[in-house]
Amino acid sequence: MLKKFKYTFLLPLIIFADGYCQDPTFSQFYANPLYLAPSFAGATEEYRIALNYRNQWPAIPGVFHTYSISFDKALVNYNSGIGIQATYDVAGSGDLSTTNIGLLYSYDFNINEDWHIRPGVNFKFRYLGLNIYKLVFASQMTGSGNVPSVYPPPFDKVADIDFAASALVYNDRIWGGFTLDHLLTPKQSFYGDDALLPIKLNVFGGIQIMRKTRLKQTFHEVLSAAVNFQKQDKFYQTDLGLYYYRDPLIFGLWYRGIPFVTTQAGDAIIGLVGLKTKQLHIGYSYDFTISNLITSTSGSHEISLVYEFNSFTLGQRKKIRAIPCPEF
Repeated sequence: MLKKFKYTFLLPLIIFADGYCQDPTFSQFYANPLYLAPSFAGATEEYRIALNYRNQWPAIPGVFHTYSISFDKALVNYNSGIGIQATYDVAGSGDLSTTNIGLLYSYDFNINEDWHIRPGVNFKFRYLGLNIYKLVFASQMTGSGNVPSVYPPPFDKVADIDFAASALVYNDRIWGGFTLDHLLTPKQSFYGDDALLPIKLNVFGGIQIMRKTRLKQTFHEVLSAAVNFQKQDKFYQTDLGLYYYRDPLIFGLWYRGIPFVTTQAGDAIIGLVGLKTKQLHIGYSYDFTISNLITSTSGSHEISLVYEFNSFTLGQRKKIRAIPCPEF
C-alpha cells in the first residue's frame, strides 16, 4: 500500500512540472526498424509489416505499455523505400499517452561495389493525451485539507509536428548508422509552458562475426555482435549484445548499462528467443532488471511480429543488397 501511495503521489508532480520527457525504448531494435531509423524504410524485398508490443515494469502500479505498427515498401526501380509508422505509449494511472504517426522515405546510394549509404527522413504528427479524472492528488488523500489543491491544466491534449533524419552505411557484413530525432523539439506541456522534447541521438551498428551458407545461397547459421547508443538531454544509454541464428531459431543476449557510457550503470540483462522463416519473424524478449529496482519492477516483456512478402514471380524478382543486421 505504501508503494502504491508513493507512485500515485509522484505522478501528478511529474506531469505538472516542467518535464524533460524521454522516448520509450524497444529492446528488439531491429524488429522495429522504422522506429530505430527511417533509413530502414523499404530495406526489404518488397513489402513488410511489423507489430511490436512492450510491457515495461508490470509490477509498478499504473500501466507502462508501448505499441507500434509499421508498413514499408521497397521502390526497387528508384533505389528508394517508403513507409508509415504509428506508435502509442501510455504510462501511469492517468493514462498519460503519446501518439506518433509518421511518413518515412529513404534512398540507397551505391558508393562502390561493396559499400552502400542510405539516408532517411521521417515527418511525424505527435499527439499527447491525459485522462485528468483518473489521477488522485495529495489533497484528496488527506483528511485535514492542509495540502493545497493541484489545479487541472486548461486542456488535456497537446498536438505538434516533428521530424527525424538518419543515415546508414553498410556492406555485406558490417553496418552502422545514426538517427537524430525530435529535430523540431515538439511541445510537451499541458499548460502551454516552454517544455520541449529534447533532441534524441541514436548511434547503432554491428558486424557478422561468423556465418555459414547452405547450398551456397542462404545463410543457415550466423553469429552477430551489435551495439546501440542513445542520448536524450542529460540521459544516455548503451546496449551491447550478441545474436546467434541457426535456421529457423535465433537467440540473443544483451547487456544494458555499460559503465561510463550509460547514465544508469548495470541496468538490465536482456534475453531473446525468436523464430525466423522466409516471410515470418516472431520474437520474445525479457529484460531482467539488475539495478537497484530489481525487487520493484518484474522486468519488462516485449513481443515482435514481422511479416515480409512480395508480388514478384521468380523471373521478375530483382536482386536487392540486404542489410546484414539481425531481424530482432
